[in-house]
Amino acid sequence: MQNNQFKKGELYSFITGKASTAIARNLQKKFNSAGLKVTIEQWSVLYHLWKQDGMSQQELCKATFRDKPSITRLVDNLEKLQLVKRVPSGNDRRINLVYLTRQAQRLQEEAMNLAEATLNEALEGVPPDRIDVCKEVLQIVYDNLK
Repeated sequence: MQNNQFKKGELYSFITGKASTAIARNLQKKFNSAGLKVTIEQWSVLYHLWKQDGMSQQELCKATFRDKPSITRLVDNLEKLQLVKRVPSGNDRRINLVYLTRQAQRLQEEAMNLAEATLNEALEGVPPDRIDVCKEVLQIVYDNLK
């Protein structure tokens, strides 16, 4: 028995990122207005490095759900902006570890405040218990398909 309460097409457009796209667009506008010269994609890499500095590019691939060429391009561009630097691993020179620069560390508070404001705006009027249900359902969807 199917457990699909959406009309055809609604489920796919929703799950494939309608809400995610709206949040990303809103956050990018906030970054631009604040003069932060980073894209949402670059911010997602910085976000994970703010949580754990010195990740390998492979770890960043897993954390951000991106492929190797995408992470390489993002790290290249972040290096050009002087927000990260690559350092060869002491154990395996084939592996690059990515570290934040001081400039990137200074961006953290402002960027995270803008992200929090965007998420608060997006979730305005949504009861906390409904947010919990949504997170549970999306986790099940993800687990079913990974």
